Amino acid sequence: MMRHDSGSARKRGSFNEPDEPDEPDETDTARATVSDDGTLTSWNDGARRLLGYPPPQVVGRPAAALLADPARAADAGARRARDRLTRWHGTVALRHQDGHEMPVRLLAHRSGPEGDWLLVAAAPRAELPSESWNDALMLWAYAQSPCPMAIYDADLRLRKVNSQMARVVGLPEAEIRDLRLSEIGGKLQSEQLEGVMRHVLTTGEPREVETCLRTGGESKEHAWSAAFTPLKAKDGQVYAVCMAAHDITEQYLARQRLLLLSAASERIGSTLDIDHTAQELADVCVPRLADYASIDLLDRLAQDDELPSGPLTGPVVLRRAALQSLYEGCPESVVPVGKVDTYPQVSPMAECLVVERPLIYATTDPMIAKWGALKPARARSIRRFGIHSVMAVPIRARGTTLGVAVFARHHTPEPFTQDDMVLAEEITTRAAVCVDNARRFTRERDTALALQRSLLPRTLPQPPAVEVASRYLPAGPFAGAGGDWFDVIPLSGARVALVVGDVVGHGIQASATMGRLRTAVRTLADVDLPPDELLTHLDDLVIHLAAETGAEESTGDVGATCLYAVYDPVSHRCSLAAAGHPPPALARPDDTVEFLPVPTGPPLGVGGLPFESMETELPENVVLALYTNGLMAGWNRGIDESRLLLTHALAHPGGSLDGACDAVLRTLLPDGGALDDVALLLARTRSLGEAHVATWDVPADPAWVARSRRDVTERLTEWGLDEAVFTTELVVSELVTNAIRHAVPPIRLRLIHDHSLICEVTDSSSTAPHMRRARTFDEGGRGLLLVARLSQRWGSRQTVEGKTIWSEQTLPVGLPTGLPGLD
Repeated sequence: MMRHDSGSARKRGSFNEPDEPDEPDETDTARATVSDDGTLTSWNDGARRLLGYPPPQVVGRPAAALLADPARAADAGARRARDRLTRWHGTVALRHQDGHEMPVRLLAHRSGPEGDWLLVAAAPRAELPSESWNDALMLWAYAQSPCPMAIYDADLRLRKVNSQMARVVGLPEAEIRDLRLSEIGGKLQSEQLEGVMRHVLTTGEPREVETCLRTGGESKEHAWSAAFTPLKAKDGQVYAVCMAAHDITEQYLARQRLLLLSAASERIGSTLDIDHTAQELADVCVPRLADYASIDLLDRLAQDDELPSGPLTGPVVLRRAALQSLYEGCPESVVPVGKVDTYPQVSPMAECLVVERPLIYATTDPMIAKWGALKPARARSIRRFGIHSVMAVPIRARGTTLGVAVFARHHTPEPFTQDDMVLAEEITTRAAVCVDNARRFTRERDTALALQRSLLPRTLPQPPAVEVASRYLPAGPFAGAGGDWFDVIPLSGARVALVVGDVVGHGIQASATMGRLRTAVRTLADVDLPPDELLTHLDDLVIHLAAETGAEESTGDVGATCLYAVYDPVSHRCSLAAAGHPPPALARPDDTVEFLPVPTGPPLGVGGLPFESMETELPENVVLALYTNGLMAGWNRGIDESRLLLTHALAHPGGSLDGACDAVLRTLLPDGGALDDVALLLARTRSLGEAHVATWDVPADPAWVARSRRDVTERLTEWGLDEAVFTTELVVSELVTNAIRHAVPPIRLRLIHDHSLICEVTDSSSTAPHMRRARTFDEGGRGLLLVARLSQRWGSRQTVEGKTIWSEQTLPVGLPTGLPGLD
């Protein structure tokens, strides 16, 4: 409420001689509180002196009773409730105790959403200050304001500055009066501020700008918020501009620190490469925090499986991982990137790692002098570039020390502060997590790659049926090792199986799954299963693996694709089946390339869906290309474009297969990197002609056993394999005898002469033979045991008509082989 004009009003001194200020009289202000239901809850002595009511007469009663028109109270309360007001001001007609009406200026505050209202009012003062007194106050306020202020006329010439502005400029008013701001400051920022003043004079609109500069009266750079206000006459014409500046250096620095932290979060850790992450840390900090930065990591970072926790002890062996400087080429550095150096105990690097906290040094520090004595090259660099402040921050993550970041200032005049240290520690901590993530990823990826390489064939066999070459290319350096694999498996009858597969996912799990699948394929191939049946068994295995890992869906955590092909160099027939795998490419000697239409079954692990196989004839010297989908993947190309590129790369298959492999990778992966793992297997077909294969039909008559031995002997003599006659006669005699006794006609005997000698007997019975141990008094049961002893390897396979029992012998050294180039 209003200040009450009591008879005991204080007397003020004259303008020239003001009295000492008295303590404020609380009774000069009328105060009252009103609850939310309109009841007066308090009433001070100032309110009594204003309206005449003593507190007992009004406290606890409705406040509306004090209004000259009580009927308006309900409307006012409804409006406050509707508008949710927390403050109100205005003139209210109140009723004095003696009955007369008093207009009172009220200011009402609410203490909270459900609190009481505080009403205050002040009465007109009996003695008002004179105009000269008010003018003096204004002059004092301008001259003594803590805010630097200056007034420029319409010609942008200085007319007035207060004491604070003179201090900031570093010159008294008399020295700079009638000069322009650009002439006083002499800096680019001054010219820009003068342009703002010109705009204010022209438009009459106030402007506010922020600038950062070091003025003539300041020892260091400050950030300022400058407000330019037009000074207008009563006619609205602008005659001058008032500039008021506010020092916002602390806010500016805090904002810059936040911006630097934001930049660090965005820029550091963009890859999973340790050195790249270290370089990102250095790049972020220069020049916004330091003039020079070096990042040194423990030399054993990439060697040990687990780094020791806790503080280190000097001396410390560190590897320079990154550098950055205001100067091109980082000439301040004594140790180049990639080099290892030993840091003694008396060095910023070692000391901060020992105490496990950031440290700031002046280059005049005795410890820096001791370090310089041990490392003269560093002492010379400090003197040459004028380095005056050094800050060392340990790089630690998850309780493990990884290295140290060192920052230096030589161009920036201010030394590092505690705020700088807190900021550097925050940025370095974020970078340390990224470095540790990269270290852990690299270690896991190397482990997975090592496991994968151990599971892949070290050298491919060179079976007589095909000439093979292969390439395996892991995905880019920031992806885990995958589960791609390939294999070449010699089969009976001079046939060969070609396999390419791809396990879903990356990492050790994918590599381990790949190893299990590769082993399973080799085991199933030894049974001589057709391609479609082999994939069916492999599908069951993937489902079991998914169940072991606890995967709810077999295609989620465990899944794979596979292409399995079997080529017979005698018949030139190739049988293929695929489980979710891309079709192979076939390059013919006439430079034409086609993709074989292999029926694409579901990926392994789906279960319940059949696989289909196809057969095609492959002439001699065609190249069959098997690959995983990583070869066809590209950022900016589709599968059709990838197929076209592969067609061009295979268009001339006559050269070496190793050269063809390289040509394929160069064409489809020109930058040398792949989005996914790549497995590539090229196989050039060979042929075993009639001159190296002999076939006889054998009647189911025991008399034909001797005839079969003679036929075999004659053919071996033609082939120049006389030394193999005795052993082969025994094998043929046992196999043909068993077929005549226990099998179903027709019976066929076949000899194949390639790098070894293969003897096969085929019949129409599906009953598989079993080798057993004959007792001493048994007349039979020793035939297969004898075959096993005389052969390098033997076995049986199911055919469409029945089965084939086969035996393979190694030819004695010096005997001719059945294929050119193998003798």
